[in-house]
Amino acid sequence: MEIEIYHVDQAINGSKEALEAIIENIEGPVFNLSLRMLGRIEDAEDAKQDILIKVITSLSSYKGKSLFSTWVYKIAVNHLINEKNKDFANHPLSFEIFGSDIDRYVASSVDQTNPAEKNIFSEELKLSCTNVLLQCLNPFDRLIFILGTMFDVDSRLGSEITGLSADNFRQRLSRSRKVMSTFLSEYCEHAGGKKCNCMNRVNYALSQHRIDPALPYSSSLIPERISTSKSAMENIDAATALYSNLLRHSSKQQAKEYLFNLLKTNDFSSLTK
Repeated sequence: MEIEIYHVDQAINGSKEALEAIIENIEGPVFNLSLRMLGRIEDAEDAKQDILIKVITSLSSYKGKSLFSTWVYKIAVNHLINEKNKDFANHPLSFEIFGSDIDRYVASSVDQTNPAEKNIFSEELKLSCTNVLLQCLNPFDRLIFILGTMFDVDSRLGSEITGLSADNFRQRLSRSRKVMSTFLSEYCEHAGGKKCNCMNRVNYALSQHRIDPALPYSSSLIPERISTSKSAMENIDAATALYSNLLRHSSKQQAKEYLFNLLKTNDFSSLTK
């Protein structure tokens, strides 16, 4: 359901039901955009809450001149592009660094897992790696790649969200896809590459804390579509299809409850005015 101007008016006029409906409608896309941009579930949860609060406290500025979702994306994009305090912002990656890490990898002689665990962690490494690899793109190109490849945003809407011309959006998306495709085709087994195999890297990833058994990426996947995700990732036709086929993630229930509890406070409700 697309949020309409009358939903916003109801929320501004004190309808908590309308406000909760708005949050339910946008929190999934905001969380997924945050996760792809920032790379870590914890950082994405924090950013999502910050963005939703910005949206709610700015509702009175929405005049219905664009789709509500477009207006929300603009707020989210501005927040995420300027995010300086998260892990990958402080420790930037590049394709050269990522590739060098793969090239110098030596298989560990110590196996920390049993076969069943290794299969689970191998799937987890796929999900983790796709998010982390996005961090090799600079923030703006990463944003364009995510919007164009994973959110199916066309150049017209991409122009409206990012402030670029439609032609510039298309050109930068094409360049980002080419860079990502070149890297994946050389390295990633799921894109025809020969250098990196998830199963072989499980022990190394665990020892280097590249995957966290206590906070798996798969825990936030929408449950009924997990098997579809694995199948899509293993049967890609082109390198960047690895990203277009990735599933949406769901934010933690306690994060939603935090926001809804926040809405119940009189002080917070007054901020939508």
